[in-house]
Amino acid sequence: MKKLFLTLGPGLLVFVLLFLASCGGSSTSSGGSTPNSTGSNLNVAFLPKAINNPYFDTAAGGAKDAAKALNGSFKQVGPSTASASDQVTWINNLTTQHVSAIVVSANDPNALAPALKQAMAQGIKVVSYDSDVTPDARQLFINQANSEDIGRIEVQLLGKQLNYTGQIAILSAASTATNQNTWISFMKDELSKPQYKNMQLVKTVYGNDDDQTSFNDTLALMQAYPNLKGIISPTTVGIAAAARAIESVNKGGKVALTGLGTPNQMRKYVEDGTVQQFALWNPADLGYLAYYAAAALVKGKITGQPGQSFDAGKLGRKTIGANGVVLLGPPTVFDKANIGQFNF
Repeated sequence: MKKLFLTLGPGLLVFVLLFLASCGGSSTSSGGSTPNSTGSNLNVAFLPKAINNPYFDTAAGGAKDAAKALNGSFKQVGPSTASASDQVTWINNLTTQHVSAIVVSANDPNALAPALKQAMAQGIKVVSYDSDVTPDARQLFINQANSEDIGRIEVQLLGKQLNYTGQIAILSAASTATNQNTWISFMKDELSKPQYKNMQLVKTVYGNDDDQTSFNDTLALMQAYPNLKGIISPTTVGIAAAARAIESVNKGGKVALTGLGTPNQMRKYVEDGTVQQFALWNPADLGYLAYYAAAALVKGKITGQPGQSFDAGKLGRKTIGANGVVLLGPPTVFDKANIGQFNF
């Protein structure tokens, strides 16, 4: 080697030394990924239905906290509007980057499945949260709450407000969203009970988690059904847009509204009486739990089989249920009495 260095010119010698240094060096991602206990990188990417959505931004905040606690990296990518085809493109991009885990909220459970299966075939762990994909296209689904409880409680809240009488409508997100459709099926089952015999579901519309579309759909519902007494919107974008639409035509208190929303988003409408009650879980905890679940898979602590359990930091230990489902917990009902206690 010494003889070699003597024969090299000064410029070429510098190049060789730099090359050797780079071969022996190491680097981390922009998110600060570091090797975990298994020697692999904890590089987790979240793919929500759409970015710049307050609900998913809150979930991302919880995931960031988990990443910091686990000394891993976090990034969130995705389409600007809810689109299954755009999500597929992002899944393919993340697979090419060979992230260690993809955590996804599906706009369409079936459309995303082939791309996710390809990611899994390359050793990438897949966790769904908020809205599931087909079970064979992921290892775990982090469910925000029991789907039946979510669907039924929304009808129960509205029923009490309306004295179980009158026409109602549902303002959903995408027509293909797994969670929305599951909740709506339980809403309809709840409405079939005797106490709701005088309540009539007249229409279900889909705002596609777009603020302006949801606003316009709400106005159209009130125009098409002049006797409409209530609306259920099981989507954070939809319920806020619906509240704004109801206020814009001075029907606050005349058309009841409930569904799923964040306290910060809905505080104004609760305080001015447009909305009496709505429900949700803490989306920050959902993102936090999803990151811990992904990390446990990456580190080989679990495989996703029912009965296995893993540490979820401040949320304690969580056990995997049937079909690879991990439950965050029951939904919380927010009203004027307690909404000031929450900040998300």
